[in-house]
Amino acid sequence: MPGKHVFEYAVVRVVPRVEREEFMNVGVILYCKKLNFLQAIITVDEDRLCCFTNRKDVLEIKANLYAFNQICQGSNESGPIGTLDEASRFRWLTATRSTVVQASKVHPGLCTDPLKTLIRLHAQLVL
Repeated sequence: MPGKHVFEYAVVRVVPRVEREEFMNVGVILYCKKLNFLQAIITVDEDRLCCFTNRKDVLEIKANLYAFNQICQGSNESGPIGTLDEASRFRWLTATRSTVVQASKVHPGLCTDPLKTLIRLHAQLVL
């Protein structure tokens, strides 16, 4: 049986009106240092999000979430943050901030397969 590895995850949420403190879970980001794994799954229910904000804002929010994914992947499109190592990118993405796209507090766990764990957490916490 393969060994279990420590992982960390956070829920990605959209807070369209920060002053109202209403939010909607839209994804999960998971980092496993031992397996060099950093990935997010983002799912935006546009109709539901429009209950919190207008359609124009939804397009901007989706662009911010796209950037979030690009940083996770370390793509060239992600700018200087994308050039950092996985741990630094994870810490940057999950840092506490008062913006429209936020991450929850970081939670630890153990897994044998980080991708399967990410998919399970996404189903439980977002879908």
